Amino acid sequence: MPVPHIRHATDQDEETLGRLDRVTWSTLHSVQPRPRPPHPPFYNERFGPRDHLVAELDGKVVGYLRMGFPTALACNTHVRQIQGLAVAGEARGAGVGRELVRAAVREAARLGARRLTLRVLGHNTAARALYESEGFVVEGVLPEEFLLDGEYVDDVLMGRGL
Repeated sequence: MPVPHIRHATDQDEETLGRLDRVTWSTLHSVQPRPRPPHPPFYNERFGPRDHLVAELDGKVVGYLRMGFPTALACNTHVRQIQGLAVAGEARGAGVGRELVRAAVREAARLGARRLTLRVLGHNTAARALYESEGFVVEGVLPEEFLLDGEYVDDVLMGRGL
């Protein structure tokens, strides 16, 4: 199985990443309503290409990871946070998510961060297992934080040092 190629996003990736974001949408990992047309731009004033890592298999974009600051506070700039991860259905099980997480760890360290954090829904056991296998630990749980499809779901806070 080929190893995914990970790179920084470019302006030219916006449409592809927006489409990937829409087709992978699920209450397994999103608390936002299902996207409906007209779709807003994927990049916005808060997140641009510089905030995204892209995974390619055989030259095709099959995943992305968004990384930003957890807050706008100057005293919190030593922390980066994974704020989105999507992998195309046909690429699941090919190590794409794992390579994106590993690349995020390297990128956060390169940027001078001391910690990398994330939030994951409690019922997303596959994502939680991936993060744990890459050194993230549960640092807190907000019980029944979200009501998704009629079910209450925990918000799990995870992090790791760099």
